[in-house]
Amino acid sequence: MTHPLIPQIIDLASPVAAELGLEIVGAVFHTNQRPPVLRVDICNPLQDIGLDDCERMSRALEASLDAAEIIPDAYVLEVSSPGISRQLVTDREFISFKGFPVIISTSPPYEQQQEWIGQLVRRDETTVYLNQKGRVVEIPRNLITTVQLDERR
Repeated sequence: MTHPLIPQIIDLASPVAAELGLEIVGAVFHTNQRPPVLRVDICNPLQDIGLDDCERMSRALEASLDAAEIIPDAYVLEVSSPGISRQLVTDREFISFKGFPVIISTSPPYEQQQEWIGQLVRRDETTVYLNQKGRVVEIPRNLITTVQLDERR
């Protein structure tokens, strides 16, 4: 379950990232750790993420978070790249990984199946299209819980 502060944090972090030429991919707040850890994943749409991208984003975001006082207690901020093994979320990711093997999870099950494996064809406003051995399956987006790269293939 997403921490209730995450939407506010993403709203605050997105323009900070945009100003640096970066994008927010996701954020997680691990409150079960002492001190709690806020992890923000970023990507650079023009090139691979580098350490200097993470450092620049960390400094800028830390200043914005401190000024906004969204998080009342001490915490650790981690800014990093999500890496290749991840869920596909943005339109850009769906375009970049067209043809790659993916695993799509649905809830509730769609056509008596909760997990779909195949090559990503594309995504539009209502549907994700998956190629399963030459047959295109159309899965409604409102039933999809995750789309992630299949590293087993």
